[in-house]
Amino acid sequence: MRTKVTLALLFLNVALFALIFYTRHELNIERTEAEARLRVLGDEVVGLTTIEIKSPATADILRLGRKRSTDAWEITAPINWPANDFAVKRIIHELEFLKHETSFLVKDLKKSGQSLSDYGLNPPSCTLAFTRDPALTNGASVVTELGIGDTTKVGNRLYLLSPDKKTVHVVGRSLADSLNLGLEQLRSDALFTIPVFEVRSLGLQIPAPDGKNVRLRLRRDGARWSFEAPIVARAGKTAAEVTVSALNALRVGRFLNKTEAPVEHTGLASPALRVTLEGNNRRETLLVGLPSGAPGADTTEFYAQMEGRDQVFATSIPNELMKTLRLAQEKLRETRILDFDAASVTAISISDPSSTRTPELTLQRLETSAAWQIVLRAGEQGTRTFPADATRVGNLLQRLSLLSATHFLSDAPSQAELENFGFNLPQRKITLTLAPTGGGPVAAASTQITLILAISGAAADSVQARVEGQTFVYAVPADTLNELPVVSRVYRDRTLSTLPEGTQITGVSFGPTDGSAPLYTHQLATGETWAAALAAEPAARRAALETVLAQLRTLRAKQIVSDTFSETTLVNGQPQKWKYQITTTLALGGGGGQTKASTLFLSERSGGGTQLAGSPEFGVVFEIEQPLLDALWTLTYGGRDPGEPAIVHP
Repeated sequence: MRTKVTLALLFLNVALFALIFYTRHELNIERTEAEARLRVLGDEVVGLTTIEIKSPATADILRLGRKRSTDAWEITAPINWPANDFAVKRIIHELEFLKHETSFLVKDLKKSGQSLSDYGLNPPSCTLAFTRDPALTNGASVVTELGIGDTTKVGNRLYLLSPDKKTVHVVGRSLADSLNLGLEQLRSDALFTIPVFEVRSLGLQIPAPDGKNVRLRLRRDGARWSFEAPIVARAGKTAAEVTVSALNALRVGRFLNKTEAPVEHTGLASPALRVTLEGNNRRETLLVGLPSGAPGADTTEFYAQMEGRDQVFATSIPNELMKTLRLAQEKLRETRILDFDAASVTAISISDPSSTRTPELTLQRLETSAAWQIVLRAGEQGTRTFPADATRVGNLLQRLSLLSATHFLSDAPSQAELENFGFNLPQRKITLTLAPTGGGPVAAASTQITLILAISGAAADSVQARVEGQTFVYAVPADTLNELPVVSRVYRDRTLSTLPEGTQITGVSFGPTDGSAPLYTHQLATGETWAAALAAEPAARRAALETVLAQLRTLRAKQIVSDTFSETTLVNGQPQKWKYQITTTLALGGGGGQTKASTLFLSERSGGGTQLAGSPEFGVVFEIEQPLLDALWTLTYGGRDPGEPAIVHP
């Protein structure tokens, strides 16, 4: 019994849902059909290409046309000018959704003793005509025309004559409001319509003092901008795109007629500036004439005109933008001197051609890792290599990539000018070797970029730069030479040695080099640990010795002083023999096997935080780091340190 009731209820539910769905579907169809019956226009407003608004009483005609290439609307009469896209779309929207509240047939007017004239439709006060894309009408040019008449006496509606002239519709006023915007509201105030991302080139033509026009052209290739004329050089990407954005931001201040802007007053017969933007298969050129008023603090208003259009207008141009355009060859130039990818650099060669004593320094990237090494060619001493500090090499590459010109000295100097700039005996020559690019069966050759820095004889504090193979000469910051030293120790890795895993320190001896008793010495017995060996030491000495052992396992320099070890060193400017030495016994491979001795020499401490160390094994003199310096002080003078003075209370 229960099963039958459940099935019956389920059936009733299904039937109810089906009824609701069918009813809603029918209601939607009826609603759609009702809306369609209220629409004045149908497919006639799909794909419009022209719109014409005319007033038979005044013979005024306003024509709008849509460009096929860009889908942008423009006014074609009474002037030739881009249209306000929002205003045109408003008209099209009103046509698409134009509905009548009531309508009656023209043929029935005679029965009531009336005519179209009674409704302001013979002739209409305004006529709206439009055409569709011929592709939608089988190639035919079909014109649809609407007549707009008087306002209704009640309800503030309008009388509208249908395209076939057979029906009078009563519609809302919104269509007439969209048509009554006037020329001022229908025309766009934008000058350039090519967006920044589409711009492919920027062209400038500026009159020169000799009467000839200077032509500049910048072209964009992907993310790069470059000058094509009057020189071939890199342009600044940011500077170029900021300038294009500023040009796109220019607006018409006011449109002028011939009375307001006679040709002889505008200067447009021979423009002071021509600016051309080229995009995808289109170009736009702005002609800038004379100022139309006194210069302002930030902007100046100029007479202007778009090439190919007769309309003259006034536009305010920021003074900074005008300065950039007039000095574009300098303002839009890429100030960074070198163009390279730091990741592709395999070697850096630095030399000082003005000094015969300074050997050439080469930094090489190791093939198996991201590590670098220093290659130092020192005449009779032959070639030596040292590990390089990868961070410092990275900083060097960054400094070179960011090296920028303070100003451009010459784009085509003569040989005499090059000598004047000091390039006959330069101060630095830096060569970057770049890894081959591209694939294929035949490997491409490595490329090199060489930067040359010189000091002018006329001004010793002036540093000039040029790239080998290029003609340009740049002025660079005066401290550039100091930032690019030809000193291997500057780039050397501060980590001098790290004991391999499994290597143990089995003995340490620290004391004077004159043979007197050591300050500390101990050799581990078999199975003994340093924790056990140091357990009996006072707390301060134990902590100091533990620090020394840790520092010896990973020996780091605070600063490299010399790449060559010598028997003496300078302490406070005076040559002195090494004062102390630390001799370490190392058990390789975990002890019980091969052993090795290593000696580190130390000077007397000079100043509050400086003590030199020398290693004949690594061929280096360096400043030790603070933890080791403090530990050695404790071992050397800890017993004589009186400690903090006692505080005497009154």
